[in-house]
Amino acid sequence: MSGLNAIDRLTALLARLPGIGKKSAARMAYHILEKDRTFAASLAGELSNLHTAIRRCSVCGNFTEEDPCPICADTGRDASIICVVERPQDVRVIEESREFRGLFHVLGGLIAPLEGVYPGDLSIGKLLSRIRAGGVAEVILALNPTMEGDSTSLYLQKPLKELGVGVSRLATGIPAGGDLEYSDRLTLSRSLRGRVSL
Repeated sequence: MSGLNAIDRLTALLARLPGIGKKSAARMAYHILEKDRTFAASLAGELSNLHTAIRRCSVCGNFTEEDPCPICADTGRDASIICVVERPQDVRVIEESREFRGLFHVLGGLIAPLEGVYPGDLSIGKLLSRIRAGGVAEVILALNPTMEGDSTSLYLQKPLKELGVGVSRLATGIPAGGDLEYSDRLTLSRSLRGRVSL
């Protein structure tokens, strides 16, 4: 990044964030520059402290400031159900729905041999250890309905069933307010297979 000015360097760094293109990154850089110095200093302080303040929960693998995380430490949650997710941000999405009161387990990715990610690279062993410790009746596989998510779910089913726990998967299909005309074939087939009685 030599030869670039400070705005160009910041823009280039911001553009490396997921979902941020060059134009959005430039807009953010100029926005930061237009704010007063205290905003930029606060932002820089939070970013530089992020890896010190946040760590993985030793139980579930979620990002947390306390270990165990507040979810794992909450005795009011249903410890008989574990919801398995790919990433910590998936925990937040499910929590915001306010529909789930069990515990979580973050795999840290999905099985993707073409990308060099194998079962041993994920926290599958830790999940199985949690179940062997007892008290778990059901595991919900809340993994994305992609080829990698399906492969990971398929891989997990056998060891989970051998441990005697129920295994379920999030229902997938047509979203509320969706239109059949615009549904792809895979979504439609999943909707038909996952239909419920009325």
